[in-house]
Amino acid sequence: MIRIVRSDLPAGTVAEMAVLTRAIASTPVDDRSEKARASWRSQAKVRSSVRSVLGEMAVGFTTCMYCGESRGTDVDHFEPVVRNPLRAFDWLNHLLACSTCNSHQKGRRFPVDASGAPLPIDPTAEDPFEHLLLTLSLGVYSPLTEKGEATIAVLGLNERGLPEGRKHARKVVALALREWDRARERDRSDEMAENVRTVQDQPFADVCQSMLRQAFSPGADVVFSDCPDLLVLLRREDLREALLR
Repeated sequence: MIRIVRSDLPAGTVAEMAVLTRAIASTPVDDRSEKARASWRSQAKVRSSVRSVLGEMAVGFTTCMYCGESRGTDVDHFEPVVRNPLRAFDWLNHLLACSTCNSHQKGRRFPVDASGAPLPIDPTAEDPFEHLLLTLSLGVYSPLTEKGEATIAVLGLNERGLPEGRKHARKVVALALREWDRARERDRSDEMAENVRTVQDQPFADVCQSMLRQAFSPGADVVFSDCPDLLVLLRREDLREALLR
């Protein structure tokens, strides 16, 4: 999971969603959840607009904003509609998710802390790396905070083959970065750009971003002890700028 920058919706969609929210608010409290779900299902144009902007926000080939592996096919309500019907058409409550994360993992699960604040991480509102540490050699996440622990549990971030996928992603990143360096030595800017795109377009963008961050961590020499040449590359300012653009 990585930080996602939220874009703006078209003004027409924003206006339509405000009208729909007011309609839900005017419904008796006990009927709001059903009203919100029915309204969401019936508003194909609004859903399409929301899905389109989320797709533009997502990394790579519109990958899931939760697991980072599968293609994002669903518009997920971060805070479930059944819990808060008035957020059914709240743009800040929409994320792009794969069907597994949306329906089978997260679903209606939405744990909160003692103050009532959500424990799952919203990658458009906070930096996941403040709550999660990725062990690159194992492809496994460890929690740094209570939010990190809840997010791992709710989304199954260490389950369903995700660790193996992250380990494979690390190998792809390493190969692409070494090819980038060889192209740099030959002054082949086109090949350099192609290798950057290879890294940016593959699933598990969290792996590369974690590698970039850990390259300057106190234990970087240990983390990259099996590939010191890669550590040198990850610390190059021109490469970092290209990868994070």
